[in-house]
Amino acid sequence: MKRTARMFTALLLVLTLCGSFAFASAEVIVGIVNNPPAESGYREANVKDFETVFSAENGYTVKTFYNIKNDEQLNAAQQFITDGVDYLLISAAETTGWDGVLQAAQESGIKVFLFDRMIDCDESLYEAAVVSDMAQEGITAVNWLVAQALDGYKVIHIQGAMGSDAQIGRTAALDAQFASGAMEMVVQQTATWDEAKAKEIVESVINSGAEFNVVYAENDGMARGAVAALDEAGITHGVGGNVVVMGFDCNKWALRELLAGNWNYDGQCSPFQAQVISDMIQKIEAGEDLGLTSKIIINEEKGFDATTITQEDIDTYGLGE
Repeated sequence: MKRTARMFTALLLVLTLCGSFAFASAEVIVGIVNNPPAESGYREANVKDFETVFSAENGYTVKTFYNIKNDEQLNAAQQFITDGVDYLLISAAETTGWDGVLQAAQESGIKVFLFDRMIDCDESLYEAAVVSDMAQEGITAVNWLVAQALDGYKVIHIQGAMGSDAQIGRTAALDAQFASGAMEMVVQQTATWDEAKAKEIVESVINSGAEFNVVYAENDGMARGAVAALDEAGITHGVGGNVVVMGFDCNKWALRELLAGNWNYDGQCSPFQAQVISDMIQKIEAGEDLGLTSKIIINEEKGFDATTITQEDIDTYGLGE
């Protein structure tokens, strides 16, 4: 009887240990380094997307860090490596400075995925990058602006956080126009994605008496700040107005400004990368090959014109409420 009891106890112990081992081996620990949701409507949607997909209900244990400063992001990523995460997901504040961290992750057997923004590094240091083509976003926007055939182009250029992939990409095509002399740069200044700072930049130009007829703002929030300055000065804008207003990200409230004719253009930037990355992680966990023909997976995006946008476009592509 005692022998039977001992055997039953041993069996329970084995089953308990096996169950614990199975649970532990199924646990997927993910470290996510991102910009803070307060940065913009785009970022709020991006953060929410990752929180929804990478959840305990979906089998993930998640560590998150949100900061707009690159050095703070680097420190957080290094700490996640020290903590022993299985996967490191990064939307970098700046494109440079990441080689050491990515190499440390690789040496620790941690697989890296980039999202939203690229990093200047060898592609051997990451599994895949699910990103927007920021340079193409800029090209699409500037091509649209050229197609407006204005009598002349005097541009207030409000940039995002300097050194970020979004800023570099959205700036490049416009810089080419300035360099060729096809457009005149009235001012080119960063507002670091901040609406109030963008308003100050435009107010300064207005107060200087300089002429301008285009505001090219590298996100919707900064475009809204610019428009507030125009409104206070009694300067007309949008369809039929004196100033062309351009933004990026396609927040629903911004697209409504297009539909009302208050703005002229908004460039799409899709925040939804989480499910694509999760699907790849599940393949890796199952021992499958990702089967990628390219490590860079580009979100398909477009630009919207106030004269052609519809409510259906807003419902389909708009972010937030």
